[in-house]
Amino acid sequence: MQLRHALLGAALSGAAFLALQAGQAAAGQPAGPPPGPVYPAATPKGNYAALNNLPDWGGVWIVAAQRRAAGAPAPEAPAPKGKYKETLETARAYAAAHNGEPLRVVNNCTAPGVPYIMTVGQYPIEWLFTPGRVTMLAEAWTGQRRIYTDGRKHIPPEDAELSFYGDSIGHWEGDTLVVETINMKPSNQIATNVFHSDKMIVRERIHLDPANPDFMVDEITVEDVEALEHPFHQTIRYQRRRDLEPLEFICAENDRNPLTEGGVAGFVQ
Repeated sequence: MQLRHALLGAALSGAAFLALQAGQAAAGQPAGPPPGPVYPAATPKGNYAALNNLPDWGGVWIVAAQRRAAGAPAPEAPAPKGKYKETLETARAYAAAHNGEPLRVVNNCTAPGVPYIMTVGQYPIEWLFTPGRVTMLAEAWTGQRRIYTDGRKHIPPEDAELSFYGDSIGHWEGDTLVVETINMKPSNQIATNVFHSDKMIVRERIHLDPANPDFMVDEITVEDVEALEHPFHQTIRYQRRRDLEPLEFICAENDRNPLTEGGVAGFVQ
């Protein structure tokens, strides 16, 4: 019923807008764009010079090997609670009973989304700077993150359409890109088989390593008051390659891991 009302409302709004345009045309007035704010990212012409002051993030970036020094503590692990902890424990029990095979709740062609996409090894990412926006292109799953830096606010959760890469708003603090992301699909994972609620907020501080600008650092903090006992922190390092280009990644072309009727990813030859 709610969907029907929403579709009806959209149809009526569209009809009203078309009627307004027709009235303007009849009155000899040019039909204008639909009402709404015009953001700087949508009007980039003539505003590219300032991009030269941003750091050089050219080339592609691949997750670097994370070697732990002898005696150093193990990396932090997320601490799910409630039903999210039960989901993790069920997945671990399944793996233990199936020779380590992980329990999958989505097929292999489903994008992992934020924050997991930032930890995927092997597949490179690249960054594009345009006025009012930083765009991250991931080879894996042909992922696209649009991080708006033009001063806009987050879409209110009640109005948002959940997505794999969420609603990312960023700003520059010197040479560090500070990003906050909300409004992500429930299938996104914080870590393997650690899921989130609609309260999840992912905050990132992305910058070049001061000791070596051919390494990038993404300091990630995940907050979720419903799913986590406390915020989860991880730091991902990437190494730059200026001699590589991302390849086309069309997972659906060779999807051999569809979900079965029981919701488990199988393998089809």
